[in-house]
Amino acid sequence: MPNLTVTLVQMDCALAEPAHNFERAADFVAEAARRGSDLVVLPELWSTAYDLEHAAEHASPLAQTADGSGAFGDFARLARDNGVWLVGSLLESRNGRHYNTAALYSPTGKLQADYSKIHLVPMLDEHLYLAGGEKRTLAETPWGKAGLAICYDLRFPELFRRYALDGARLMILPAEWPHPRRPHWRTLLRARAIENQCYVLACNRVGSSKGVSFFGSSAVIDPWGEALVEGGETETLLTVTFDPAFVDEVRQRIPIFNDRREEMYK
Repeated sequence: MPNLTVTLVQMDCALAEPAHNFERAADFVAEAARRGSDLVVLPELWSTAYDLEHAAEHASPLAQTADGSGAFGDFARLARDNGVWLVGSLLESRNGRHYNTAALYSPTGKLQADYSKIHLVPMLDEHLYLAGGEKRTLAETPWGKAGLAICYDLRFPELFRRYALDGARLMILPAEWPHPRRPHWRTLLRARAIENQCYVLACNRVGSSKGVSFFGSSAVIDPWGEALVEGGETETLLTVTFDPAFVDEVRQRIPIFNDRREEMYK
């Protein structure tokens, strides 16, 4: 299994300005590719931020390839043009409803996996404008299986444990996690990594929208709970290389999955 070089794009996201945000994201992704990144992670709703009142104007159907149209088609082309695996969440339109959907595109611009946010945030009124997702998503990658989640999902350990039991070695989490809950963010990222003995790749935005400020602190946490890289509260690209096989070493060192007693948890 090859080493994985990841870049987290910790960017400010201008409210309701998709063209501006896309131009800046394109520059960031190009720089990540120049650094030799295999996988690039953008924040939650990086194209529009939480302009949910106008979700119908921003949302587009999920594009399967770089030939598709709309925001997802542009995102797919960004992956193809830079030759990287690319993931981040956008507003999706599907069957007359709108979703907060993370798409993972391969370096050829093909849709590898998609995940619509299951747990909607009542504090940000997501449930008033969006439909919740109805499936878990475990993506196949050259570095093993990756579980996809978005922001508020981090507070639901059941989702991450299910991913781990299904073979996930990586958890990928785009987010818009605001002040004053930075201690929760940092603690929960480490908890999800330690309890599931996996890597957690979490990309949070910075800046502010609608009077809400976001603190960044994007991080890659290893299966031992150590931060391989962690950002502050300003825009930055966080790049790190690691060996996904470390998951196996940690799981052998403390064999929690062998010692689970499923019959006691029902």
